[in-house]
Amino acid sequence: MINLAANLTMMFNEVDFLDRFELASRHNFKGIEYLFPYDYPVDQILNKLEENNLQQVLFDLPAGDWESGDRGIAVQPERIGEFQDSLGLAIEYAESLNCKRLTCLAGIPTTKTDDELTKRTLIENLKFATNNLINTDIVLLLEPINTIDINGFYVTTTSQALEIINDVGSNNLKLQYDIYHMQIMEGNLIRTIGENLKFIHHFQIADNPGRNEPGTGEINYSNVLKFINNSDYKGWVGCEYIPKGNTIDGLKWIEN
Repeated sequence: MINLAANLTMMFNEVDFLDRFELASRHNFKGIEYLFPYDYPVDQILNKLEENNLQQVLFDLPAGDWESGDRGIAVQPERIGEFQDSLGLAIEYAESLNCKRLTCLAGIPTTKTDDELTKRTLIENLKFATNNLINTDIVLLLEPINTIDINGFYVTTTSQALEIINDVGSNNLKLQYDIYHMQIMEGNLIRTIGENLKFIHHFQIADNPGRNEPGTGEINYSNVLKFINNSDYKGWVGCEYIPKGNTIDGLKWIEN
């Protein structure tokens, strides 16, 4: 049985963020994820989790100024200090919320930085992060993202992400596999998942095109999710999709 987590950044946007926890619980989700918790006091989020019997599955490290176009800062050498400072905030929230997974968005390299320095910066930042997580039970995840939605994003394929993970050489750095992003960048989903399952510590789903509910696009989610369900994977699958209409009406795909 696949463990589905509602992504509260994208789902249940019909209500304010803190009211989405109750809606997720009411519609049978046991876990939730979102991009960032940092705009809210950690105690406020913890209360929402406890009130609604929800597990905090995942959120992202601070990713810079999102409104200004930042999509992560881990590849930018001039922001190493900012990355290191933000890690402490993420760990504080994760430990308080009993969250076992943090995602590092690599980000978009600055135009003045050559590829060798970009890659070295990312690897050193990931080493710093995993070293600071070594005495916790938190796993750091690296996520490849498509370059149509985020033009210029640095980590874009499964093989590139796994090469970086290997270069970091930490047991608590794993792969976050977003099926929507990887359908766009490489396809061949079931084979890629099967060959790399031991590295994957979290899945996310949305259909393509549109990033809407499974069943609205080209991905054969019946087969893909059946494959994951029949595999040795026992983690969470995050529903990081944009509802095509009303979130609750769109949940019918889960019954199919």
